[in-house]
Amino acid sequence: MILTGFIKDNYASSRLLKSSTDLPFIHIDHSRKIFDHIENTSTFSWNTMMRGYLQRSYPKKAIFVYRLMVLNYVCPDKYTYPILVQASAIRLSEWEGKELHDHVIKLGFDSDVYVQNTLIYMYGVCDNVGDARKVFDESPVLDSVSWNSMLAGYVQTGNLEEATIIYVRMPERNVIASNSMIVLLGRSGLVSKALQVFNAMDEKDLVSWTALISCYEQNGMYEEALLMFLQLNSDTRMVDEVVVVSVISACTHLSAIKTGELIHGLALKIGIGCYINLQNVLIHMYSTCGDIMAAEQLFNVGYHLDQISWNSMISGYLKCGSVENARALFDSMPERDIVSWSAMISGYAQQDQFSETLALFQQMQLEEIRPDETTLVSVLSACTHLAAFDQGRWVHAYIRKSDLNINAILGTTLIDMYMKFGCVESALEVFTGMEEKGVSSWNALILGLAMNGLVVRSLEMFSEMKKRGAVPNEITFVAVLGACRHMGLVDEGRHHFELMTKKHKIEPNVKHYGCMVDLFGRAGLLKEAEKLIESMPMPPDTATWGALLGACKKHGDSEMGERVGRRLVELQPNHDGFHVLLSNIYASKGNWNEVLEVRETMMKQSVVKTPGCSMIEANGVVHEFLAGDKTHPHINEIEKMLDEIAERLTMLGYAPDTNEVSLDINEEEKATTLLRHSEKLAIAFGLIAISPPTTIRIMKNLRICNDCHAVDIGKHGSELNQTTDNYVKVFTSLRKFKNTLHGRSWTRRSRNPPQSPESQKHGTSSRMYFLSQWALSGVRSSNVKGITL
Repeated sequence: MILTGFIKDNYASSRLLKSSTDLPFIHIDHSRKIFDHIENTSTFSWNTMMRGYLQRSYPKKAIFVYRLMVLNYVCPDKYTYPILVQASAIRLSEWEGKELHDHVIKLGFDSDVYVQNTLIYMYGVCDNVGDARKVFDESPVLDSVSWNSMLAGYVQTGNLEEATIIYVRMPERNVIASNSMIVLLGRSGLVSKALQVFNAMDEKDLVSWTALISCYEQNGMYEEALLMFLQLNSDTRMVDEVVVVSVISACTHLSAIKTGELIHGLALKIGIGCYINLQNVLIHMYSTCGDIMAAEQLFNVGYHLDQISWNSMISGYLKCGSVENARALFDSMPERDIVSWSAMISGYAQQDQFSETLALFQQMQLEEIRPDETTLVSVLSACTHLAAFDQGRWVHAYIRKSDLNINAILGTTLIDMYMKFGCVESALEVFTGMEEKGVSSWNALILGLAMNGLVVRSLEMFSEMKKRGAVPNEITFVAVLGACRHMGLVDEGRHHFELMTKKHKIEPNVKHYGCMVDLFGRAGLLKEAEKLIESMPMPPDTATWGALLGACKKHGDSEMGERVGRRLVELQPNHDGFHVLLSNIYASKGNWNEVLEVRETMMKQSVVKTPGCSMIEANGVVHEFLAGDKTHPHINEIEKMLDEIAERLTMLGYAPDTNEVSLDINEEEKATTLLRHSEKLAIAFGLIAISPPTTIRIMKNLRICNDCHAVDIGKHGSELNQTTDNYVKVFTSLRKFKNTLHGRSWTRRSRNPPQSPESQKHGTSSRMYFLSQWALSGVRSSNVKGITL
């Protein structure tokens, strides 16, 4: 056409351009070259070029061509503006759409129904239903597209009331309008009304069925979704990937992997198995239901994997406990988003690999990835378990500096961290500043106050919770009963136990009974505790029996302790704690033959006692100590400090509680063994490495022994007596004594605690003990009246 000169013919060149833009295998740039060769371009040619760009998903270039059209003084027609308004809608550029709306009015195209419909659609897509409704009301002619566009705008913004009005007023309710209403009613949770609309439809298409099935799935009615899909499939209707995705999701929630496999086979049979959205939901289903091999096979054969595919596979590995495979996949990802980082960090935290959690978070910071609330919840949890208080405070400061929203979950995690570190005021500050306080937030506050000895305030918060309209749940009463347990409030505990069942209609579970057994046991009501266990409507768990066994040891009831211990060892032969408690009870009576028998049984059954492990953070580094530990690089300085502690306490009349040592050795050896308990080693190191007035915080994985128990942390607010004053002076001076230890000081800093398998092994079921300005080593709780720690 160029050679023959026909390219100059307006009609011939415009038809060539039209063919070029309509054919998908011809690149849009080639069509643009044809357009540029046309000398006398008509409005039709300009419209064709703009429409070509729009069809190929280049809306910005379509707007640019319009600007060239205006500059070339070519007059638009009524077909021009629908193209341009659609381009603005795709770009979600409302200001461009408004400028085009102005051009429409100036040129007099505002009475054209096609132009009006695209304007209504554009404003609706941009969430400006006010202007969309204004165009709709002022339009001289309304057709079915006008009504559907207006309805779609209200559906997108979730305005059920106005959408219903439009739907009722429609002259003719077509399939598109009814489908839109089903979608909106499903999002609003009105499933029964959505079903009414569906049943009232004279004609239904595949979208109608998909909308209703999705409605069921979104509202947790998974069985109904499957039944509707079976009905759809029995009508020999062709299904698409959208409806199959909804049904597979329902199978995932029901753990109906067999049904999911059948639907997967149907998808392969009808040729939609390669769709990426379907592959992703199948990977999620197989990994969630425990068939990680099937998920892995799908992932490996996928041709068009996207970010969701990688994230789904990582989450699948983590759910199945394959942390190494998840990390390998994470490291090989071509691109990581916040979901990838959050999944991996949360996975480490859920698998109790807290050091790795913090290490990966540090890497995330170095790569300048902004964490979300979910990531920070896992990081704070790791800081709490590792006794990494400085890092926990840094994360809180980061949240404030980044102006992140402290939602109920993040706020609860912060409260839990501060409470476990003894920072009650900081926890209360977080709670007060939370805009959204969930039941979990109240639970964390009530339990945390009780843990720190503020039982009266804890119970006051429970009353305040009910006044604010928050409904207590099972966990709330575990916290309340735990508060009563900490202070030995037997009558108060009985009252709340009855209140839970009679007023709040909450059936007690095994944890509630366990709290009551522990409460009775601590108060010395061993017979009542045993009677309660025997009356439980469910089998008691090991923690409940363990509470009674520990109480028997504490109160010296060897007869009941031996009976209960024997029973527990028979029920749980692999539980190390029961063997140890039974052995200790025998040791307290001097029955060394029975002690040896228990230990031989443990050896035969390969039962290994979990060693006591204490952790302390000094200058950003977490240090771990085991009982009798000799591996610390500063063990010589630590032992000198221990000797100094023992010498000064002996001067005050302290005598080691050697009953805590269940070994057939002499008293001097028992005293030496007590002095090398893990928490005492940690205290000595803290006195050396941490400068005043920094608080010394020690985390232990097991319950502290009586000899190491510095004070009764349940007695806050009492005045210090003279004996305590002496101990304070001793340990304040001991912090000065550290300067004489070879003149050493340590300022080593690290963002993350060192990786250590011991922290994962012993970091669960932790208890935190706090010593401010001083550390009490070897002080019996009976010698000290309540100290605020």
